[in-house]
Formats: sequence, C-alpha cells, structure tokens
Amino acid sequence: MRTLKDIEVEGKLILLRTDYDVPLQAGKVADDTRIKASLPTITTLLERQAKNITILCHLDRPEGKVVESLRVQPVAELLKTLLPEGAPLSLEENLRFNPGEEANSLEFAKQLAAKGELFINDAFAASHRLHASIVNLPKLLPSAIGLQFAKELLALSRIRQNPIRPLVAVIGGTKLETKLPLIEKLTEIVDEILVGGKLAQEISHTSSPEALVKVTVAKLTPDGKDITEDSATAFAQKIEKAGTVFWNGPMGVFEEAEHSQGTRIIAQALNRAPGYTLIGGGDTEAAATKYNAESGIDYISLGGGAMLQYLAEGTLVGLAAIEKGKDNG
Repeated sequence: MRTLKDIEVEGKLILLRTDYDVPLQAGKVADDTRIKASLPTITTLLERQAKNITILCHLDRPEGKVVESLRVQPVAELLKTLLPEGAPLSLEENLRFNPGEEANSLEFAKQLAAKGELFINDAFAASHRLHASIVNLPKLLPSAIGLQFAKELLALSRIRQNPIRPLVAVIGGTKLETKLPLIEKLTEIVDEILVGGKLAQEISHTSSPEALVKVTVAKLTPDGKDITEDSATAFAQKIEKAGTVFWNGPMGVFEEAEHSQGTRIIAQALNRAPGYTLIGGGDTEAAATKYNAESGIDYISLGGGAMLQYLAEGTLVGLAAIEKGKDNG
C-alpha cells in the first residue's frame, strides 16, 4: 500500500481526507482525539513543503442538507491552535452537506479533485464507506494513505497475521445488519467470539448453526439492557487467558449505572489482560475511558466499523480504491 512516505509532495496542492467526525458541545470540539491523530500527517506535509493542504472531512449525519450545528468551524478553530501560524491549510465545509458524498457521486468527486493534485486518505474510520471522497477521489488523483491510516493497519496486522493464540473477539452493541455478516466472516480467523449487548438477543435465531460454532452468546438480564454478571465474569476469564483479543461494542446500556456492570467487567478485563489487546468504536472507547481501562490496552483504533471490516475482510473499500487508483496500478 502506497503511503505518504512513498510520494513526492513538495510544491503540490494536497487534498487530505481526515476523520474529524468529533462530538461538539456548545459550539466547541468536545473530544480532540481524532484531530490530534491527524497532526503527524499534516506536519509531515508542511515539513515536506506541500504548497497547500485542503482538508476534507465530515461531521455526523446531516443527510445531504446544510445543518448549522454541524458546520466545521469549531474544528477549524481548534486546528488553528494546533498548527504553526500561517500554515498553508484550509478546511472545506462538511462533505455530507452535499448529497453527492454519501451517494458516491463521481461528479461531486470531480468538484473536489479540482482543488488538488494529490489525494491523501488519512480517514481510516470512514474508509469502509462507499462515499465519493473515499472511493472516487483515488480514480481522479494520484493517491496514498496517511500516517494515521498506516498506523491503524500496522496495529490490526498483529491480529490478521500470525496472532498469538487463542485469538478472541468480543463484540457487542447493536447494528445486527452490519455486524452479523462480519461475525460470520471473523469465525474464519478467530478461535472464539464472545457476543453481548443487543446482538446477543438476536444472533442466535438469525445465524446459521455453522457460523455459531465459535460463538459464545452472553445471557442477558431480564430487562435485556445488560449481560448477566455470570456471563460477564465468564467472558472476563476468557479475555485474560487470550493471547490476542479485540473488542468492539458495549455489553449493555452502560451509560445507565444500573446497566453498566457487564461493560465495566469486560473493559477492566481487557485492561488487565496480558495478551495483545485492541479496541475500537466510539462507544467502546467511551466505556474504556469511563472505567479507567485505557492504560493497559495496547491499541485503541479510531474506527469501530472500519476496524471490524478490515479484520474480517483484510481490506477496506478506501484501500482498494487507492490500490486500483490513478497512477497506482
């Protein structure tokens, strides 16, 4: 995969796709993790004398309409404080204000491409989406992945390529329609999948018996909003014996104290586990933070859906687009 390190950027107009889908509160960025993660790529472009950097990003799901509360201005203001004064850089408005982004419009991609000479995709967390800025821009401009994207792939390769076994996946949350096919695919590489959250309620009667051979489904509390303490403890024991373990999706409605037990036990087990541990997804990361479980986790991915997709399939549509793109084979 061609990375930023492999291309000449001096004197070039750069289109940089970042993942700035960050929470906003009172017109300010509430969590700057994703913005700071993009700084190594931006700094490298500046140091290597890129003529100008135009950043492309999205915020939330405005569904092709202009939503005033989802403008990128708070992100631009924060970014300005993190970069040298006068850096040749600008931030385009929320891509998803234009229906062409999510419709994967080639015409919209051409409008974006007209602003650059090279395209760098550093938006790992959005690269499982068939969106114009992800899969059509590489058809129009020479392209590469950014440093954060490359960092994600390196961390995930420890799971895809010769992991220390047993390899255990912990999957919770909802989104059955997207996670179920991935769970079935993941059974090809993992030794066991531990399923909690709303998925546990639905997976048993929607999956084929073959797909469930490696799947252990948690028992839910009577109200269905958490997994039982016995299930959580059993999962924790498997996590602590794993050579490699990754987690995506909470075990219940952990934002509510009375339904937080399962997620807390899992988060703390990941923190203690001696094996290689990796987590991803906004809710999962929030849970790890809430239960002070981040320090012992080896890698926190910026993507949840993209992480699962890459682990299951070994690629993402955004990666494939660059591999097949302009001047890249």
